[in-house]
Amino acid sequence: MSVTDVDDVTWDLSHLLEGREDAEAAVFELLDRAESIAEEVAGVRGTIAVIDSGALAEVMRTMAELQELIGRAAAYASLRFATDTTDAARGALMQKVQERYTAINTKLIFFDLEWAALPDQHADLLLADDRLEFCRHHLASARRYKDHLLSEAEEKILTEKGVTGRSAWARLFSEQSSTISVVLDGDREATLEEGLSRLSSPSREVRAAAAAAVTEGLQPGLRTRAFIFNTLLADKATDDRLRGYETWISSRNLANEAPDESVVTLVEAVRKRNDIPQRWYALKARLLGLDRIADFDRMASVAESEEEIGWDEARSIVLDAYASFSPEMASTAARFFDERWIDAPARPGKRGGAFCSYTVPSVHPYVFLNWTGRRRDVMTLAHELGHGLHAFLAREQGIFHQSTPLTVAETASVFGETVTFGRVLEAVEDPADRLALLATNIEDAIATIFRQTAMNRFEDLVHLERRTAGELSVARFGDLWAESQSEMLGDAVEITEGYRTWWSYIPHFINTPGYVYAYAYGQLLALSVYRQYAEQGSDFVPRYLHMLASGGSMAPEDLGRIVGCDLADPHFWDGGLDIVEQQLDAAETAAFDAGRLTR
Repeated sequence: MSVTDVDDVTWDLSHLLEGREDAEAAVFELLDRAESIAEEVAGVRGTIAVIDSGALAEVMRTMAELQELIGRAAAYASLRFATDTTDAARGALMQKVQERYTAINTKLIFFDLEWAALPDQHADLLLADDRLEFCRHHLASARRYKDHLLSEAEEKILTEKGVTGRSAWARLFSEQSSTISVVLDGDREATLEEGLSRLSSPSREVRAAAAAAVTEGLQPGLRTRAFIFNTLLADKATDDRLRGYETWISSRNLANEAPDESVVTLVEAVRKRNDIPQRWYALKARLLGLDRIADFDRMASVAESEEEIGWDEARSIVLDAYASFSPEMASTAARFFDERWIDAPARPGKRGGAFCSYTVPSVHPYVFLNWTGRRRDVMTLAHELGHGLHAFLAREQGIFHQSTPLTVAETASVFGETVTFGRVLEAVEDPADRLALLATNIEDAIATIFRQTAMNRFEDLVHLERRTAGELSVARFGDLWAESQSEMLGDAVEITEGYRTWWSYIPHFINTPGYVYAYAYGQLLALSVYRQYAEQGSDFVPRYLHMLASGGSMAPEDLGRIVGCDLADPHFWDGGLDIVEQQLDAAETAAFDAGRLTR
């Protein structure tokens, strides 16, 4: 089955608009209704200091209705834009929606400020009322920001200017990066995603050519993307200074409900185990018959040939794996395929990567992919469906508690990916095939834990240098990228000159500064959760589903306790890292059994 056979796997966004045919009119009708409700909520200005629990519950239910309306409109505009960032009409609609919902939310800034100003004892008394259960954790969490809020006038200015500031620069980056193309097979223009997918080819000649094509494809617009990054680095420095955050990542940690100290502990725990990726890449060099691999060899398949996996086969693999864990999860996952909640094809103008959009509880999540038919794409599908299942099961929590902090948000996705891998590996007896599967899994774990931590180090370096030395040149970005990558790779991998610009297509640095460590956090948490499942079997399933259904209604530490994980333990991360090392041991054994290595 060829990659083009997914051309009709596109999502139906009309679900967000209640089936209305005139999409643009429906979007603005939603926003009109939201604005009317915002005017109603504005009527309680100045009363939060004396409000009782019952009245507060009524205000929050009204706010929930408002956020549902805004969420529908914003999700429709942004998801439609993601599938073709070159379409001016789609970009214009998204911009209009951003401007409208920013104006609406500006009317409500007073609420956060008045709520944060309440004495702790009074706020705690209000939150103890069961009528506020549907928004209790949301309101409690909002008070974390009380020391970082400005005056209402200042908050309004920052919010309104954000439309033509940070969000505008992020959109420009998305449009710039979505038009990156690479030349493959001599003269064929292809997407960046297809070029990157070729780095898993068993042929070193193909990998080297693909890497050169990617590097060449990144050159046009490189200075522009660097300027965007520089601008947003400076913008964040200003914002952090005005709000009194101690470090560039403190605001992200606060949003993740993760103390700065715990994030430092995580990053240091991973950095201390960089011997794991270095050991793997040294092993991989032997498997590939090389003295030392280059950066473009890291994802090379160790299989004799790289099979193309069809969409229908991938669907069967993932649904079968999910069913082996929980029929409920499998039946829900099947709805994503059957009811057009997925957009799969890789096509020009489409945003790169993969993600799951939660949208709003009253609708359903959507999954976004760039399918290239590689084995790794199957795991990406399992990963994003894990997010989708988390969002779907947590929808009963409502708009305030459906989503979790980023650190916990990766748990369900990585768990789904791990279950899928375990199911596939069980069915494979041939040592060579086991080696290929284990290699893919190890490399995904390295990419999620060690590479994302290295990218956190890159962010740390560029944010600090931008604040102390000023604007960074393209070459300086490359220096810091190479420095952070070298720490992870050591002497096991050669970093080529061309690779020094590959920071420039990664959207997380632009859209969500500080995000990337959440991948490592989520992966290690998910591996610990999976260990519980491996030890307890079917008895574990109800607790896991309960954790997912709880959404963000409680703190990450409390969610962890549901599945027997103590996130406060400073050695918590070691268990997940040990699992990755055990997989590396298994891969070495499979390599010897397959005759690929001699003792």
